[in-house]
Parts: sequence; C-alpha cells; structure tokens
Amino acid sequence: MTDYGKLLEMAIKDLDKSYVPYSHFHCSAALLCSDGTIVKGVNIENAAYTPTICAERCAFFKAVSEGHRDFVAIAVVGCSEEALESGEYKEGHLAGEYGNSGPCGVCRQVMQEFCDPDKFDIILGRSATDYKVFKLKEMYPYGFGPADLGIK
Repeated sequence: MTDYGKLLEMAIKDLDKSYVPYSHFHCSAALLCSDGTIVKGVNIENAAYTPTICAERCAFFKAVSEGHRDFVAIAVVGCSEEALESGEYKEGHLAGEYGNSGPCGVCRQVMQEFCDPDKFDIILGRSATDYKVFKLKEMYPYGFGPADLGIK
C-alpha cells in the first residue's frame, strides 16, 4: 500500500475507539508494515497518567507483538471530543495544521527504535486528500537509536 490517503482514512475511522476520559482528546494511528499489513492503534488514558499510551505506540507495540519489525509509514490523527461527537472530524475538523500536532517525543523515540529515520514516513492530515508527509528524520532530527549503541 502506497496510498497514504487510504492509510489516513483508516486512522480517522478509528478515532472513536480511543479511551480518553481525562483529556477528551482522541488520537488514532494506522501503521503500515513493509509486508502490507496495517496495524491500528488509539490512545488509551489512565487516571495515573503515566500508564497512558499514545495511539502511535499502541500501533507499534501491537505490530511488534504480532511479529512485525519492518515499517514503512504511520498515519496519525487527533480531534477534540466535540469534533468527534458532532461528526465534524469526518469533514476535516481535526487538531493542528495537518490534522495533528505530530507524535510526541516518546512516540518518536519508539519509531527511532524500529525505523530508518531517513525512510520512515509520518502522515499528518485532515482527510484522504489533505495531508502532508514527513520523514521521521524531520520530526526527530537527533534521535537516539540502536546505531548510537554500536548496534546495526
């Protein structure tokens, strides 16, 4: 799959699956594996906050637990509770300039662990036709990965 619009649509479709009783901010991600498998994840909050998991890490951890280790791209979207409840998110009313403010630092570090920062794509957008693609290297220019430990 190279149609990032469809990947973004898959993420948008799952926004309502997130568990966000505290922030009321829904996030969803669709992770494209090199074999064409798509693994989805949503943010899952916890009253203690620290155990909360972002949509991106949810997707990565599910994929890794299912045996995937080679990734091509991830589409990430987010919206407010109001946009979700009103259905406005379906019309491109998502958070941030490109549908999300981008993955947090912890999620970028997880991506750095499993992906080539020069090749891995992060797709942020409002719809299947209104999105922007970033390389992980752009979003995490000085990431720390296995190579920094002398591991290839």
